[in-house]
Amino acid sequence: MKIVFMGTPDFAIPILKTLTEKHQVICVYTQPPKPAGRGHKLTPSPIHALADTLNIPVRCPVSLKSQEVQKDFSDLNADVAVVAAYGLLLPKPILKAFPKGCINVHASLLPRWRGAAPIQRAILAGDTKSGITIMQMEEGLDTGDMFLLKEVPIEKQETSETLLQKLALTGAQAILQVLDTNPIPIPQDEKKATYAHKIKKEEGFIDWNKSAEEIDRQIRAIPSWFVYKAQKIKIKKASVLSDNENNKPATVFLKGHAIAAKKGAILLNTLQREGRQSMNIDAFLRGFNISEGDNVSL
Repeated sequence: MKIVFMGTPDFAIPILKTLTEKHQVICVYTQPPKPAGRGHKLTPSPIHALADTLNIPVRCPVSLKSQEVQKDFSDLNADVAVVAAYGLLLPKPILKAFPKGCINVHASLLPRWRGAAPIQRAILAGDTKSGITIMQMEEGLDTGDMFLLKEVPIEKQETSETLLQKLALTGAQAILQVLDTNPIPIPQDEKKATYAHKIKKEEGFIDWNKSAEEIDRQIRAIPSWFVYKAQKIKIKKASVLSDNENNKPATVFLKGHAIAAKKGAILLNTLQREGRQSMNIDAFLRGFNISEGDNVSL
């Protein structure tokens, strides 16, 4: 089968690799290179880099709205476009360009968590399962009919990174199954739809008036931090303590190793100051004192 692949981040890598093993991927569409690193050097997306190593032609349009871009896409004469976290809206001429249209590999069990951040939102919400949905794309946001759902459990200490890796591998096998068997799609139940809105940077700031369980989910889902002595300190890894020794929320105890929440506490395992490397808590405290009894809220 002749396929155009549309994807950008690491999530899409196993999917593209797997497709090339059984099908002919004739072109890759991905987001344009973006500045990265201290030198702000233009850096291709992970999928762009992979496509180059596989000798697959790459296109990086800023938008798919122009008639010229749409004609170039249609002229590829593929059987289907496979989409995995591409990052651009697909207008109707793109969706209808090929006989089998555009099929999306979505990282949730639709209709739960339509939208941009399904992995992070599932962990934030305390979901016990996630999964992959292979769906026919239409103009609505992740509203198309579904070919296949594959469930993946969310483990107790699951992070966005570990769940992404599991879902990417599941998605790679699921899209092959759909392309090989051509199942009949079924509509989504609109009454059960929820939306995974894009993560905003400010959502990472820790509100110590939440429970330790909620804060723990936040740390595992998105980049999270608190401010102490005018320094932004990221919590890279932590765990939950059932007792906060009756301290008020945001109070430091256990010789700087724990911070009280409204219910329970967060035991600090790995921290990072801005511009510094991540360190385990003992090494961190040797270079930056977090004093017993201090408050870490703004």
